[in-house]
Formats: sequence, structure tokens, C-alpha cells
Amino acid sequence: MCNRYVSPEQAVIERMWDLRGQLPVTWARREIFPRKPGPFIRGQRDSGAPARELVVGQWGLVPWFAKTAKLTYSTNNARSEELTQKATFKVPWQRGQRCIIPAWTFDEPCWESGKNVWWRFARADGDPWGLAGIWNTWTDKATGEIVESYSMLTLNADAHSLMNRMHKPDPKLGPDEQDKRSVVPIEAADVDRWLFGSMEEAQSLIQLAPVEAFDAKPLP
Repeated sequence: MCNRYVSPEQAVIERMWDLRGQLPVTWARREIFPRKPGPFIRGQRDSGAPARELVVGQWGLVPWFAKTAKLTYSTNNARSEELTQKATFKVPWQRGQRCIIPAWTFDEPCWESGKNVWWRFARADGDPWGLAGIWNTWTDKATGEIVESYSMLTLNADAHSLMNRMHKPDPKLGPDEQDKRSVVPIEAADVDRWLFGSMEEAQSLIQLAPVEAFDAKPLP
């Protein structure tokens, strides 16, 4: 699970994901935490042809049935294996409300020493990550307030030689039963297929990044 990442600046996002003519948007800080605002890229809703747009929303998806945007449970991560089952996520997934979450780095805890040591994960090629996500637009029926929000997809990483080292192991479970999680990077060549493709095409892109794609090290 990911609970902290660093966002690129808007100019970098526009250049890396070919976003032309975007209106200026703002978010409070580059280090993004759950329930805080962050930028994401989705398909432009009012365009007749596939086009990308940059949006700022809450990191923590607010589902259509929520009574308030202040949820009592965590929705910043969504297990990819449960997208068609979980009430919070299945409607955005069925509607094709997929997004790209730009991130210079993301952080995960490693417990191999017996205590929490934070590791930082960048791309080995120096580019920012484009992480797979889903989004939703929620409207407060009482006030009319519109809240944009998003969730970051994760995938089981028990068999990944790097990501399976992260997070505190459950001593009651075997090494292949831990359900260690990883984010899901979407490569630049696959962005439009992720944003605009069929559900089957999107599903085929939910994969773990190879170990050589990472520049990962403990934080000082």
C-alpha cells in the first residue's frame, strides 16, 4: 500500500504527458498524503475526441453513495483484484473512470531490520512515474459542492523480489500468502490505452514493473 508520494510540478506533468493548453491548477504541497489534494490526469469528459486533462482532487476516492466527503475509512489505495467487487470502486471501474497519477517518487516501509525503515522508489531512467488510478466526481446534495477524488491501484507483489521486501510481514502467514502490495506503473506508450481503452485493454496493463525499472533506496 502507498501512503506517501512526491508529485512533479505542473510544467513537468504537462511536458511528460503531452498536456497542451491546460489551465493553471494548484495543490498545497508536492509531498502528497491521503485525504490531501494532488494532481491526476484523466480523459476530458466534455470532449468529442479522446483528450487528456489535468485535475486536482482528494487522494482518497469519495464514492457515489457517500453522505460526506470526509470518509471514516481509507480509500487512497484500491486493490486491483477487487475492483469489480468493492462497492467503493466498482462503479468508477465499470464506467472507465481511469486516471494517471504523476509521481517523482513514492515511499514504502521496509521491516527487514525488525523496525520501520522508509524506502524511496524513483524510476531508474529519471522520469516520473505514471501510476494507475481511478477517479470519481462526488456532489454534496445539500450544498452542491463538487469534490474530485482519486485512488491509486495496487497489485499483489508477493513474487516480486523488490516489492515483497516492503511492509511488515504477518507472522501467521507464509511467505507466499502475505499479500504484499505494489503500485501499478503505466508506461508513456500505454497512457491512452489506459485512459480510453476497453476494460479488457486496461486490465491487461495492470502489471508489476520489473525490478530494473526501480531506483530504490532507504531514506537517510
